[in-house]
Amino acid sequence: MTSVPPTTTLSDREPRHSTDDCAECTVIELRQYTLHPGKRDVLIELFEREFVESQEAWGMRLLGQFRDLDRPDQFVWMRGFKDMTARQEGLTGFYTGPVWMANRSAANDTMVDSDNVLLLTPAWPGAGLRHQPHGRAPVGVPSLPPGLIDITVFPLKAAADQRLLDFCRHEMTTVLESAGAHDVAWYVTENAPNNFPRLPVRTGEQVLVGVAVFRDAKQHDAFIASGVWAQRITPTLDTWLAGQTQAMRLTPTPRSALHG
Repeated sequence: MTSVPPTTTLSDREPRHSTDDCAECTVIELRQYTLHPGKRDVLIELFEREFVESQEAWGMRLLGQFRDLDRPDQFVWMRGFKDMTARQEGLTGFYTGPVWMANRSAANDTMVDSDNVLLLTPAWPGAGLRHQPHGRAPVGVPSLPPGLIDITVFPLKAAADQRLLDFCRHEMTTVLESAGAHDVAWYVTENAPNNFPRLPVRTGEQVLVGVAVFRDAKQHDAFIASGVWAQRITPTLDTWLAGQTQAMRLTPTPRSALHG
């Protein structure tokens, strides 16, 4: 496990509260944590009580938190930033600040590994998710919001070219929306160097990442069973792929801003 190292220096800067809640984040982290058996709910309860507003106070945007239906020891979440400079400032402020310092041991104790992180950017202007904090439940609400979120990582032979982006924007998006996905977003690898090395990210690879929000698992299952993706998308898409895709079936946690 590589967790955030302890530090004895509190940040001397104040959190930056942003009112630009609906702006598209130009830098995204897709974070997949492997947890000790039985610890996912423990981390989610801690995370949603302590780490949502406290990160957003530093200008970061918590886009969504999820349980992986097929991997019971996985916690997946997405965090956004205005740009790389804001990422460095926000992460420095939060991870040297009092909330993380007070809760880091409890959080790290749930984790086997926290290094499976993709640094991403919207595939084209407007391709990313919009931050929607008004859809987030308050602390302590136990009910789960609706929705099945399909996040798929497509490994690429090279950085996404314009032909792939056009195919993604028109053909891939159309298939997903026709199947009932009401929010579709696309990201590609952000190639800027990691400017907060205390939190490692995956390097040496190019990816396309798709996010599609379905009403529920039944609607998503119907899409998979229809075979339309395999018929209309896979034969063309395969020419760009470097290997096996990773498809995640995710359900939103109680305080996820992204849900059905």
